[in-house]
Amino acid sequence: WHELTREEAFGDDSRYKIDDRLHRLTELGFDVDELELVAGADGYRLRLSPHVVEPGHHRRRLHALTGLNAQENQARRLLNDLARYRAELDRTSGRPVPETVAVHRWLSEVFEPAVAAIPAELWGKRDAAEIFHEALEHRWFLSQAADEDVGLMPAIEAYVRDVLTHAADERMVLEPRSSAEDDLNEL
Repeated sequence: WHELTREEAFGDDSRYKIDDRLHRLTELGFDVDELELVAGADGYRLRLSPHVVEPGHHRRRLHALTGLNAQENQARRLLNDLARYRAELDRTSGRPVPETVAVHRWLSEVFEPAVAAIPAELWGKRDAAEIFHEALEHRWFLSQAADEDVGLMPAIEAYVRDVLTHAADERMVLEPRSSAEDDLNEL
């Protein structure tokens, strides 16, 4: 219960701890509907509104908001990043930012530049949502190791260098040819 309801304080350079908290809640089977960052004398306080969701919820919600197609866990991480971004917009603007505005800005200011930073020769490795998901995960690991927030673009560079360049190309499953296709190919 404590994990679900507690407020957490952190400094400006440790915002990666938002990801830690979201990760722990996800492991418990909860989704975060609202995320609020409140500025205080000792840094920021994180307030969350967790709830249980049905299977496939994140995939459908991500697609409805952004048009992106992703697997469930990928969609959950992307939605968490979007919620984190929106909370930061709320905090910096001093007022709530409408969801549609936050989604548009996240796509144009975060997602698209991150995906555009991937070298063209590596595009066969993963689709855009999977690349972004893996880069966010890589940022989380780097931030954990550094005990401070590692920015997205440095994490993208490290992800490309350390992970993506060594990854095998994704394989496509092709249907076996029918005997009629074999007969046509023999002509």
